[in-house]
Amino acid sequence: MKTELVTTLKRQATKILAELHTTKEPVLITEHGQPSAYLVDVADYELMQTRMRILEGLSRGERAIDDGELLGKDQARQTMAKWLK
Repeated sequence: MKTELVTTLKRQATKILAELHTTKEPVLITEHGQPSAYLVDVADYELMQTRMRILEGLSRGERAIDDGELLGKDQARQTMAKWLK
């Protein structure tokens, strides 16, 4: 993973973003020597968000099973469709 100072980002934002889009490698931005933020490609960020929603849905399902709250196949599909929007 590439690391850049926040001052470098301010001065060379266009260059850093171009490299990000080309390499798809996240960039860690540091401020006063401490991690401050990550720059990630939009498509990669959206994919991560989708994966998080799926994992949250699986977690809810496991909790529901533990609590004895079971759904039929059609009800489960409808519920999952709402979560994945």
